[in-house]
Amino acid sequence: MASQPIRVSFEFFPPKTAKMEESLWTSIRRLEPLAPDFVSVTYGAGGSTRERTHQTVARLVKETRLKPAAHLTCVAASREEIDAVVASYREAGVHHIVALRGDPPEGVGTQYEAHPQGYQRTEDLVGAIASAGDFEVSVSGYPERHPESPDWAHEIDTLKRKVDAGATRAITQFFFDNNLFEAYLERVRAAGITIPIVPGIVPVHSFKAVSGFAGRCGTSIPYALARRFEGLENDAKTHELVAAAVAAEQVDDLVARGISDFHFYTMNRADLVYAICHLLGLRPDAAAA
Repeated sequence: MASQPIRVSFEFFPPKTAKMEESLWTSIRRLEPLAPDFVSVTYGAGGSTRERTHQTVARLVKETRLKPAAHLTCVAASREEIDAVVASYREAGVHHIVALRGDPPEGVGTQYEAHPQGYQRTEDLVGAIASAGDFEVSVSGYPERHPESPDWAHEIDTLKRKVDAGATRAITQFFFDNNLFEAYLERVRAAGITIPIVPGIVPVHSFKAVSGFAGRCGTSIPYALARRFEGLENDAKTHELVAAAVAAEQVDDLVARGISDFHFYTMNRADLVYAICHLLGLRPDAAAA
């Protein structure tokens, strides 16, 4: 159990099918009583889930007590189109946007090309959202550097530009080595960046799947972590128990280092995240239940 109170937020992705829709809302209802600080809804490459993201966020406003944050990217859209999306969120009662450059439609690792009439960089998008008024703006952070960053000076300067444009919070890419996060935070603070830096935590629902994604986004897998999941490929129950323990231990260690806010990448799988939060001392809020 965490030694001091913590605040959590959860990320979901919009559903593609009716079955996925049902699963998503089961997950939302399961986690809602934990009274998260906010919940975010992702946005597919090239705006491929734009409508589904908007529908999910609008429903969260109407049907839950949760405070939703909508993801928005620069990819494959003009400034006019993006500004219209921002306006539609404001009209729907959404006051928090997670502003990202976004991955190329062809996927991570391919060449990124900005839309000729679009926002060219993340800070341009952040500035547009901030100038629209009445929005919190969260951005991304990378404890192990973005795969396209040539060095740490470039990485920290990129974050600083986003903050100078109006970002109010950074949520990090997931990581498993807390020493790397602590070193990143030291670099950020040394650069005079004072906004909250919220660590992104991914529960290992599938070690094979998470390892594959980690390889594509530049997240290292410590040997000790891999050893914990060794031999559990066909033992789902034990795998889930280990995953809950691993994530809770990681958060406990970060709490001991002075961190109090955590963002969970749920993968729309509520039970594992709920178990982790329970281990950390969170209990259902009577008003949200």
